[in-house]
Amino acid sequence: MPVAGRSKFLLDMGLHFKLGFTIAVLALASLSASSAEVAILRNGFSIRHRRHEPREAVTRLYFVESPSSYVEVPTDQIVRFEVEELPPAQALKPTPPTPSTTLEGIVSAASSSNHVDPDLIMTLIGAESAFNANAVSPRGARGLMQLMPQTASRLGVGDPLDPVANVQGGTRYLRELLDRYHNNLTKALAAYNAGPNRVEQYRGVPPYPETRTYIAKVIGDFNRKKLARVSEHHDSDRTPESNRSSKSEAPIAAPRP
Repeated sequence: MPVAGRSKFLLDMGLHFKLGFTIAVLALASLSASSAEVAILRNGFSIRHRRHEPREAVTRLYFVESPSSYVEVPTDQIVRFEVEELPPAQALKPTPPTPSTTLEGIVSAASSSNHVDPDLIMTLIGAESAFNANAVSPRGARGLMQLMPQTASRLGVGDPLDPVANVQGGTRYLRELLDRYHNNLTKALAAYNAGPNRVEQYRGVPPYPETRTYIAKVIGDFNRKKLARVSEHHDSDRTPESNRSSKSEAPIAAPRP
């Protein structure tokens, strides 16, 4: 991955995660009302959500009623909003993850075939390209997961700007790095950003400010997403007895040297 010049890109990104996109059956249940909105984006993706709220240069898309469960999308990237009817019986029915034109479907398929958490994939896409499928960095990294040409070629990705191929290839590369570093997420992210050679050279995270900023952002957003998802799930299922029980532990990824 490119190193020079990426720090400003990371700090200036116009789209920030607060919860993440809904992939599993639990999230389908949260949208089980009679209707939901669908935001149609300029890059061809669509994002299903409960409601939206314009806020100056960005628009917040809320997935559930909680005020903390939203993503911010640059307003000029939204073409229109559509209303989608969601029959309750179908909303709660699980469906196998298959590739689709929605980013949720693409990520779900890549998650299943590579055994990588979909929330982590979505967080990485946000950090890498701000969800722009046509993003090209000054160093030549392309697509949603910013694959360098040589990496894309090795992974068999013919067109890095094709969302399905890019996410499948990027997720497979992330899986390789996680296996290489024995599921040490910090080292895997460092290698994704700065390259495995740099991680080997410094025997850990390279001393590059933008790489350290990148790792902190991805892990921080990933942890917030998991905490919010667990918190909302517990709130929806809470009973008087469960209120007295000890709180559950959330899966947290902590930075490691």
